[in-house]
Amino acid sequence: MSTETSPWEEHFGSRENQSRAAQLGMWIFLGSEVLLFTNLFVGYAVYRYYYPEVFAKASKHLAADWATVQTLLLVTSSLFVALAVHYIRHGRQFLTALVLLVAMGMGVGFLGIKGWEYWKHWTEGALPGEFYRLEDLPVQGGSLFFTLYFLLTGLHAIHMLVALGLLGWLVFGAVAGKYTAEYHIPVEVGGLYWHLVDVFWLFIYPLLYLVE
Repeated sequence: MSTETSPWEEHFGSRENQSRAAQLGMWIFLGSEVLLFTNLFVGYAVYRYYYPEVFAKASKHLAADWATVQTLLLVTSSLFVALAVHYIRHGRQFLTALVLLVAMGMGVGFLGIKGWEYWKHWTEGALPGEFYRLEDLPVQGGSLFFTLYFLLTGLHAIHMLVALGLLGWLVFGAVAGKYTAEYHIPVEVGGLYWHLVDVFWLFIYPLLYLVE
């Protein structure tokens, strides 16, 4: 296929080299994201060590059943993103766009549930920092738990929004015929980002919702 339909930068020498460079760049970026969330997880572990009982009681105020639904949505969405990579490697642009749209729908469903959960916390006063007014739990440990809760889930939600925008851009490119069996680097690296956001949730889910 010609370079007009399968673009690549000449200074890479070949499409294969460009693909490896793009994947390496994405892995480096994902590594920095892992470091960011790792610091938050360590902070959570420290405060949970000091307030184990309060954290366990605070976790009961979270909607664990709906969080399980969110987890199923994200795990399934990762399957559809993986299918998108499979389809585009075989040059099937329409199916690539279709499964990416399904993954996006699941991501929107995830955020919808999270928005409802935030509203529930707002009404009962389970809020971070000085806004905390939940009477069922002591202010010191309870405020810390919900501060970490909103920090972790809020940062994850921001990453979800970015990932949804990225998938939308990939859908547009697939429909426009920008990606082919020979050129599909954006779909592969975009899929990596989506998978990482899902993996972050697989750590957040038990840390916040399954505290014993």
